[in-house]
Amino acid sequence: MRKYLLLLLVVFALMGLSAQNMPTLRKGDTIAIAAPSGKVEPSQVLPAVQYFQSQGFNVIVPENLYENYSGFAGTLSQRIAQMQALLDRPGVKAIVCARGGYGAVSLLDSLDFTKYRKHPKWICGFSDITAFHSHLHTLGYPTLHSVMTINIWEENMGNEYHKSLINALRGKTLNYDFEPHPANHLGTAKGILVGGNLSLLYSMLESVSSINTDGKILFIEDVGENIYHIERMLVALDRAGKLKGLKGLIVGSMNKIKIDDYYFDSTIEDVILGVCGKYNYPICFDFPAGHDGKNVALRLGCMASLVVTKDKCYLTINN
Repeated sequence: MRKYLLLLLVVFALMGLSAQNMPTLRKGDTIAIAAPSGKVEPSQVLPAVQYFQSQGFNVIVPENLYENYSGFAGTLSQRIAQMQALLDRPGVKAIVCARGGYGAVSLLDSLDFTKYRKHPKWICGFSDITAFHSHLHTLGYPTLHSVMTINIWEENMGNEYHKSLINALRGKTLNYDFEPHPANHLGTAKGILVGGNLSLLYSMLESVSSINTDGKILFIEDVGENIYHIERMLVALDRAGKLKGLKGLIVGSMNKIKIDDYYFDSTIEDVILGVCGKYNYPICFDFPAGHDGKNVALRLGCMASLVVTKDKCYLTINN
C-alpha cells in the first residue's frame, strides 16, 4: 500500500497537481529577486521591491544582483551560485526574476533542485524565464508566468498585471475574460496549462527540459521574430508531437513580428492556423499576456479551463 501511495504522488506531480504543495503567500512571507539572465540596474528593481513591501512581503535583494558581464547579470558561475542559493533558502516563498533577455537556459544543468523539492517556491517571470517554467514542469512543479521587476515602475505601480501576480502568489483562483478574435476556433477545454515564450519552447525541444503537452492547454507568445520563424518553430513543435494532443491553444501577444519576403500577404493568425488549424481544439488569439505591456499572471502547471465563444473568451486557472 505504501508503495502504491508513493507511486500516486509521483503520478500527481507529473500531472501538475503538485500545486497543492506550493506555498500560499501571506503577510510577512519572503520574496527574493533573482537575475538569471540579462543585467539589471537598481532603477529596474527597487520600485518592485517597494511594491512587494507595500503588499506586506519581506524582500531579499542579493548583493550581486547588479553584476554586469558581457550583458549578463554576472558570469555564468555567479548567476548559478545566486540562483542556487535562493532555491536552497527555505524561508523564501517566491523568486521573482528581475528581467529576461538571454541566459537562463545555461543555468539549468548546473542547478541542484534537491532542497527546492523540500521547500518548493514559486518561480516568477516570462520571456527567457520560460526556461525555468519548462524545466520545473518536467520535475512536476508549477510556476508563474508573470511580470518581472523590470515591468514595475513608480508610474504604473499596482496596475492590474502587478495585482494579478500578487493574487496568484496569494493562492486566489485566476479568472480572466477577454475579447474574441475573428480568427478564433470556438470551443471549450480543460487541462493543465503549460507554455511560455515560443522561441524558448522551441529551443528546448529534445532536451530534458522539454514539456509534455499531451492533454494540456498550451500558451505561447513571442516578440521581435520574423513571421517565417514563427511558422518554422510551430512546425518543429508539431513534428515533435507537441501540438497534436493539445486540449486547447492560447496565443498571447505576438509583438513586433517582422514581415519580409515570406508570408508578406499573411497575418500572424494565418500562419499559426496554417499549422494548428487542422486540429480540433479551441484556439484563441490576443490573450493579454506577453511582451506588449499587457501581462496577466498565469499559474503554469495548474488545472485551467478555457471557453472560447463568438462573444467572449474566458480562462480560469485553479490553485
